[in-house]
Order: sequence, then C-alpha cells, then structure tokens
Amino acid sequence: MTLFYLISALCASTFAFIISRVIRAKRERKAAEAAAAQYGCLPPPRLQNQRPFGIDRLEQIFRADTECRLMELFLFHFRQTGNTLEQVFLGTKAFGTIDPANLEAILSTNFKDIGMGPRRDITFPMFGDGIFTQEGAAWKHSRDMIRPQLMYKQYSDLELFREPVDDLIQNVEESGGIVDLQELFFRMTLDVTTAFLFGESVRSLKAPDSTGEQTFADAFNTAQSYVVQRFRLLDLYWLIGGSKFRKACSDVHRFADQIIERNLSRDRTKDNQGQYVFLDAIAEHAPDRTALRGQIINILAAGRDTTACLLSWTFFLLVRHPQVMQKLRAEITQYNKENLDRNDLRNMPYLQNVLKETLRLYPSLPVNTRTAIKDTILPTGGGPDRKSPVFVPKGSAIAYSVYSMHRRPDLYGMDAELFRPERWDEDMPLNKDPTNAKWGYLPFNGGPRICIGMDFALTEAAITVVRLIRRFPNMKLPEGETVELVGVEKQTTTLVVSITNGCMVDVGSDLQR
Repeated sequence: MTLFYLISALCASTFAFIISRVIRAKRERKAAEAAAAQYGCLPPPRLQNQRPFGIDRLEQIFRADTECRLMELFLFHFRQTGNTLEQVFLGTKAFGTIDPANLEAILSTNFKDIGMGPRRDITFPMFGDGIFTQEGAAWKHSRDMIRPQLMYKQYSDLELFREPVDDLIQNVEESGGIVDLQELFFRMTLDVTTAFLFGESVRSLKAPDSTGEQTFADAFNTAQSYVVQRFRLLDLYWLIGGSKFRKACSDVHRFADQIIERNLSRDRTKDNQGQYVFLDAIAEHAPDRTALRGQIINILAAGRDTTACLLSWTFFLLVRHPQVMQKLRAEITQYNKENLDRNDLRNMPYLQNVLKETLRLYPSLPVNTRTAIKDTILPTGGGPDRKSPVFVPKGSAIAYSVYSMHRRPDLYGMDAELFRPERWDEDMPLNKDPTNAKWGYLPFNGGPRICIGMDFALTEAAITVVRLIRRFPNMKLPEGETVELVGVEKQTTTLVVSITNGCMVDVGSDLQR
C-alpha cells in the first residue's frame, strides 16, 4: 500500500510539473512575441537537445566533469553555437552568453531585473547567510559593512602576509626538491585569511592536524562538490543532498564556530600590528552567532580558494614557460629592497601582466549564473546575424562563462589560448570597443557585485610570487611532468577551477645553495 501511495505521489508531482511547464511556455511565447514586436527581439541560436528535457545535456555535463574537462565542454558549446545561446534544460529555458555587452546588461544596466535565483537555497546548507548568498538590503548591508575592512591601508605594508609566506617557504625547503605547490597554497591562503579575519592565523602550514585544517579542507571540498551538482540541476537542486553532504556542511560549520569562539573570547581590540581585527567589525553588526558564522564562511571561502587557485595556475604556467619565468625573475631581481610594500609590487609591470594573463586563462570563478526576476532583454545575440536583442523571460536561468569569453580570438587575438603576458602591453582587439574593454575581462566579476577583495587577492598573490622566486630562482618543471596545450590539462571544477593533478615543481637545485 505504501508503494502505491509513493507511486501515486510521484505521478501527481510529475503531472503537475509538466502542466506548470506547459503554462509557463505559453506565457513565454506571448511575451516573446510582444518583445519582438516592440524591441525587435529575436531568439539566439539554440543548443539542440537529443533527448527530452535536455537529459542528454545533463549527462554530458556530468561526464565531462568526471573526466575533468568541463570548461573545455562549455568552450566547445559556445564556439559551435554562438556567443549567446539558449537551451531548454529540465523543462526550463536557459541562456548562456560570453558577450561583453550582455554581461554589462546582466551585471550592471539590468541589475534590478536579474537576481541570484535559487543560489541561496542551493548554497545555504554550506555557506549559511552571508555576502555571497544574500540579495537586496541584506546584501547591501553586508557589503557596506565589509568593504571598509578591505581597504588597502590595512595590509599595504605586507606584514599580514609575512608569516604565512615564511611558513610556505619553509615547507617547500623541507620538501626534498619536488613539491606540489597547490596543496601548500590552499593552506597558506587559509592562514592569511584567518590572520586577517581574526588577528591570529591558524598556522595550518605548521600543524594542519592540530588546527583541524585538514578536516575543514576535506569537508569544504566535499560540500562544494555537492553545491556545484545542485547548481546544475537548477530548480531540482533538492535532489542532491544526503547524509554525506550534511556531515560535510556540519564539519565546515564546526571549524568556523571553533575559530570564532576562540578569537571572540580573547581580550583585545587590535592585533599586534595595530590593525583592527576584522572579526570585531562583523561581530558588532551580526544579530547572532549563526549569522556571524555565515559571513565568516563566505569570506573564508573567497579568501582561501580563489587566491590559492590563482597562485597554483601562475606557477603551473611559469614552469611550463621558462622564457616567461626568466623575464619575471629579471624584473624581481631589480628590486634589492628586502621588505617590499604594496606600491613596490604595483610598480613591477611584468609581474602584474603575469597575474592578469593567468586570470585571463584561468579565472578563479570560471562560470557564474543569474536568474531573471522579471522579463528582461539582453542587447545582442539574437537573429540570423546574432546582433538582435534577445528576450529573456522571467524565471530563466542565465549563465555566463568568463573562462570562455577570455579565450575569444576576436577579443584577445588569434593566439588567445596561449599564455603570453606581453599581450597586456599591446593594442589588443579587446580595446578597440569601449564595452569590450570594460566588460570583456572580468576575473573579479563586475557591476555592483564586483569582488571587493580584488586588491587584497592580487597583493597576496604578488608578494607570494615574488618571495618564492627570490628564494627558488631555479624553480622548474620536474622531469616526467606532462606538458599539454593550455586548457587541455585536467581541471577540477567546483565553485573555482583548480589543477586536478596539482602544481608540481622542482626546487632541488636551490636547496643545495
């Protein structure tokens, strides 16, 4: 009898789902016809499904993810179909774009028409309530509260980064010669972020087991993988979950609770550099510990993962391009000053170009999504010439891939898939159009939700690169390591894109000095 009721309920739910989609499709057709008449909107090219509801696309995405080539698949879709496309996915019309003019509309000019969609519900079990999951007044309050704490004056002397980078260098020295930098970068960026947040680092590079960092890292990675799978199912995100997901989220929360409790119980208002402790400013405005934990996890995630990936890809590329490494090393050695500051780093143009080029090829957040909260219009991508406006009905998902946009030859030249920092000193096609120049390079997003930690991340990455190359000037690719075309290597895509097989480097010759 129980089985009968379950089957009946499933059939009823399926029937209701189909009916709702039929009604929605009818409304969308009428709205699209009106938009076509009033604004000249035409549909963009469609990514054709081979099976009902786009199930084949879902299978394709999960298979590509398993094979560590998801970004390669997305890039293929855009090149095959067009810079703006539509598809029907699980009964819902969805759009994808890599056109700078459309990104300007999504992130800026039509900002009020486009929201985060189900993002909060998808991510809440892991991230809680924080700046990256909030919208409206709550998001604005969080942003206004956090932005002043990230002013460069808080870290311009680079003292904040000294101890974590010292620990990083010590780990590399103790490696015996060949070391995976990516694993160390994830620990170092956690140490930097906790030092900035709490005035005291967890020192995970010193003793990861005693700090609980390894448990946190494993749980964080597990929870992230579930969150990404939930994103891919859009409105059916609730199908992905279970005890493993809940335990991973619980472990992440426990780690955050422990470091919050330990640092709030200390009697201080300033750390030993004389800088105000970030946690105090947030705690002053958070209504309770749960809200405080949500903000901390949001900031920990951003501070740890994105910069760790930037550093990993930077050295992954440098050891595979020795001529770039040599040129960068020559620039760094011109600075004899032992204790550099932020201005010194900003005055190293080739270093800045190396970081820009790395972020072009491997933006830390390679794909992002939004949802139309009302009927809206994208300015281009429709019709036979793909230049007409595109009508986007309320409720539609819109994905934009910065990873794919940054590889467009018409924006970055015919060698767009090559790692060549010198392009940033040249007159790229990107700069011939003001919209492309402003919106065609978005490693830190754009518009009102642009990353407020951008300068912090670039400063942290720059000083780490400089100090590692100063200490290990002969760093190279280990013998036997694979050298592939840029973008063909195996990539692990969660909310960020990391190197599946790590960033292996050989510093053996420098250890003998």
